[in-house]
Amino acid sequence: MKLKDVMAELESMGSAQTKKTFLRHGAKEPFFGVKVADMKTIVKRIKGDQALALELYATGNGDAQYLAGLVADGSKMTRAQLQTWAETASWRMVAECTVAWVACEHPEAAALAAKWIGAKDAQVACAGWNTWGALAATVPDAALPTKEMGALLERVPKEIGTAPNRVRYCMNGYVIAVGTYVAPLAGKAMATAKKLGAVEVDVGDTDCKVPVAAVYIEKARRGAPVAPKRKTARC
Repeated sequence: MKLKDVMAELESMGSAQTKKTFLRHGAKEPFFGVKVADMKTIVKRIKGDQALALELYATGNGDAQYLAGLVADGSKMTRAQLQTWAETASWRMVAECTVAWVACEHPEAAALAAKWIGAKDAQVACAGWNTWGALAATVPDAALPTKEMGALLERVPKEIGTAPNRVRYCMNGYVIAVGTYVAPLAGKAMATAKKLGAVEVDVGDTDCKVPVAAVYIEKARRGAPVAPKRKTARC
């Protein structure tokens, strides 16, 4: 499929109701308002088309950028391309989901995540924390920089109180991811989660809830020391 064909199909899938919902969650124009489930019917036809994924993201359209993250192979992207994606994400769902999904597949994912969490741009910082979380969820423990990740667990309680709104949400999510999936840090993550307690995040005019990390970790583990690793961070 060509870019124009995919964009036309995305536009045809858009709905006023979905657009209204996304706007309440912080979406910014341009976007059509396409449900993720509908979008995945396109993924089946263009999966693996790396060039098309890059073209889709470059449009700046929120739906196209999300679709690009479902199609692209992060291991085949350059650091410069991933940096551009982080800096040009159209809204928080793209920054927190799409960018993190592809970045965690890159060989230098940890270095990128470490750089991004220190960014002044809150969306880039969110992409960084969620990239760390995606690494925790998908990469075998033996291949993770657990010393660095442990240091981040110590950093979260010290900085979360003064962090930007959505960054607080993603920092909390990082603790959850490590506590859920990383056996060598499971105990430390749970201790951090208990220290955090209920994290306050303004979710705007939505029904979204901020998960209490300790409760969520226990539930996700389902009685095991940690949960099985995921095959992909995408959903």
